[in-house]
Amino acid sequence: MKLKKAVITAAGKGQRTLPLQTLVDRDGVQKSALQVIIEEILSAGINDICIVVQPGDQTTYASAAGEHARRLQFVEQGNPMGYGHAIYCAKPFTGEDAFLHLVGDHLYVSRDKHTTCAQQLAEVAAAEDCAVSAVQATREFLLPNYGVAGGKRLAGTTPLYAIDTVIEKPTPTQAEQSLIVSGLRAGYYLCFFGMHVLTPGLMDILGQQVNAMPDNNKNIQLSGALGELCRRERTLAFEVHGQRYDIGVKYGLLTAQLALALDGNDRAEVLTQLVELLAQKR
Repeated sequence: MKLKKAVITAAGKGQRTLPLQTLVDRDGVQKSALQVIIEEILSAGINDICIVVQPGDQTTYASAAGEHARRLQFVEQGNPMGYGHAIYCAKPFTGEDAFLHLVGDHLYVSRDKHTTCAQQLAEVAAAEDCAVSAVQATREFLLPNYGVAGGKRLAGTTPLYAIDTVIEKPTPTQAEQSLIVSGLRAGYYLCFFGMHVLTPGLMDILGQQVNAMPDNNKNIQLSGALGELCRRERTLAFEVHGQRYDIGVKYGLLTAQLALALDGNDRAEVLTQLVELLAQKR
């Protein structure tokens, strides 16, 4: 599976302004969050990128993308019907190709100095030739924030899991009954990372769900479609060697900025400033 396309969703209520926020990247250069996300995609060798936005946001996003604007195509989600529907809006762009998908409100820091999180995921998808969702072992109290995958770990050294169950924001009871994965620490579950390699089969499922629901009651979620996909075709979860940072939660942008800074060229300077700040607050 050779990935040539990527889709960023940024049309969600409360999400649309997050990729426009400004921070300093690992190279010490001030960028929009959108630019950081685009460069994550480019690191995986993908140059054809589509952003799903609300009507009227295209110009603002093109400006926030800076020099990367020329690479972008835009699709509007005119009638918001959920996260899964936002992805489905990009079907004219993805066509019959598999594609990399990133959400617009997460930033990523790899713990592997040689490969980004997107590179890791793209390499696994190429090797396995199927849909692969990036996941991160996450504590139970954070379950209300994520879709969660359950399944069995595959033999070998790569942290890969065959998905058989997907639940969006499960309760602890649901997770304990259906989502425990052998090998994870007690109280931890495989929560989605905000990064997926998705197949045309997933788009077909989303289309069926969009057409089946009444217009006044449509809330199409990706987790439900992934749950159906794993029953139709081979679908894996990959435990990425990295960390996701949700810039939409309280102090999320601050935490993401610190993570990028401590992983970048200005690490020593930032650590010095943090120590001085803490000393002043004693």
